[in-house]
Amino acid sequence: GKVANTSYGPVQIQLIKRNSKIVKVAVLMQPTNTLNDVQIGKFAFPKLISETLATQNGKIDAVSGATYTSAGYIQSLQSALDKRS
Repeated sequence: GKVANTSYGPVQIQLIKRNSKIVKVAVLMQPTNTLNDVQIGKFAFPKLISETLATQNGKIDAVSGATYTSAGYIQSLQSALDKRS
């Protein structure tokens, strides 16, 4: 997906689809300016990825405590989904 610029830095994800099913989501870029950014990413991205794999679309909820990171993830995810449909 496209890079989503958040208040804390860029977020970019990559989707891998097989037979129209999302099988893997990789985080290519994430905010790493501070230790807190890294910790939020470690906490938020696994939840966002598992929700993406469960819903198979971009209609997922933001992770509490990681609003900007979640918004960036969802924005990049949606651009990746838009590209492939």
